[in-house]
Amino acid sequence: MNESACSTPCATQDLIDAHREAFARIAAAVSQAHTIAICGHTNPDGDALGSNLGLGEVIKTKWPEKRVINLLADSVSPGRIYSFLPGISSMVHAADYAETPDLFIAVDLSYAHRLNNAAAVLERAHHAAILDHHPCDTPFCDTYVIEPRAAAAGVVIYAFAQYLGVHIPATCAQLLFCALMTDSGRFQYQNANPQAFRVASDLVHLGASPTEVSLNIYQNATLSYLHLKALVMSRIATFEHGKIAYSYATVSDFDRCGATLEESEGLVDAVRSVSGAEIILFLKEIADGTVRGNLRSKTNRNVARVAAVFGGGGHAAAAGFTVTGSVDEAFAQVLPHLRRALTVSDE
Repeated sequence: MNESACSTPCATQDLIDAHREAFARIAAAVSQAHTIAICGHTNPDGDALGSNLGLGEVIKTKWPEKRVINLLADSVSPGRIYSFLPGISSMVHAADYAETPDLFIAVDLSYAHRLNNAAAVLERAHHAAILDHHPCDTPFCDTYVIEPRAAAAGVVIYAFAQYLGVHIPATCAQLLFCALMTDSGRFQYQNANPQAFRVASDLVHLGASPTEVSLNIYQNATLSYLHLKALVMSRIATFEHGKIAYSYATVSDFDRCGATLEESEGLVDAVRSVSGAEIILFLKEIADGTVRGNLRSKTNRNVARVAAVFGGGGHAAAAGFTVTGSVDEAFAQVLPHLRRALTVSDE
């Protein structure tokens, strides 16, 4: 069994200790495979992309003879803000990948339905594994490390690298730092625990640039996006004496402002800034007749339970879902569940 090569206590030592046997099984699966396909969830965020590409670098550093393919679950490319990530231009759309990999590794998800086009690749792969941090009662395979205490899937990938004793290159550190920084909301969310800061410190020491990540993701907005954000902010409404904050964007809003759907991921944080709000809902209408919902909790209210009602999922403090219909119809369905969530805590 491989051991972490840290001379001082590892930033993820508790995670390694808790999942040592599972890490060993994943390492064995990688060692026995020749072709390895890695994929994150549909509509990938910074954690899904950074963890996907970062795991690829970890594997290629430890096993340079392996053939690693980094897949995108969707047929569209990631948003412009992620174009700075090392290796992102070499990612392959799952719909265009016809091979049968020896091993399929899912990162930042544990439910197969979130793989979109990549579900077919998983189906024909000889073996599968998961590295994730989302709570999951029924993961789609038996080989996995799922650690909800980790602030990002990137933290789990970093723990795997430490377990393997891999000294990751600066490009990999940058990828994993992006994963951690975005999923912790720039270290503002409830998941920004001591381990998250220790891992961030390690990654910066290894060559990650917080400035570059921040400039590309948080200080790189187009005027069209800022106009859309202003519109969304002008619509913010509150319910239950200010404890629920809500806003939305329609297809016509995107068209009128000239903004793209990929740019809209941060709009929920504009609604999240409302003072006194405990639960946040942002709805965005998609051209295919569906509505995507982003849920956030600023206290101990578990919004993942609300997302699960509509077939979605996520964390207690950050979750999402997709429903068919209009924004108004989606809001009417979700609001009663948000009101009920205010009466239940996880403390």
